[in-house]
Amino acid sequence: MTPTRSAGPSGDFLPPLLRGLHERARAVVRRLPLQPPSFVAARLLDRLLLPRLDAHARAGLAHRTVEVELVETGLRVRLRLGDRGFQVASSHEEPALRICARSAALWRLTRGEDDADRLFFERELVMEGDTELGLMVKNTLDAIGPLWGRRHS
Repeated sequence: MTPTRSAGPSGDFLPPLLRGLHERARAVVRRLPLQPPSFVAARLLDRLLLPRLDAHARAGLAHRTVEVELVETGLRVRLRLGDRGFQVASSHEEPALRICARSAALWRLTRGEDDADRLFFERELVMEGDTELGLMVKNTLDAIGPLWGRRHS
């Protein structure tokens, strides 16, 4: 489950000498505990997303585990929506939905600079798992607009 459009996790954008180092560093990051970055992501989503979710979206996400991975670094967050907001999901629990993308693609999506459909069809964003949940997440993000404001020039 790797986006294919630009530089992939193999580090093919790097000079050959650095590719091996990149893969070793990525492998180390993937073995790190999910809890610290997931906790930070949960607090951000509680502020930026939760107040904008309608009852239908909350019900669809409730107690469903979603994992998001940043391709370049291998950094992963695993979250679920509980009764009191987003929370860290167990690293032992299989996610219902996995989203894998490059950092730049996710950044453009959260800022409303890119469309989830385009990212998906151009394979910059890959979703794996529960199709209905994936569509609900995509449609919800489309409906509420940017999560993070655009920088004013």
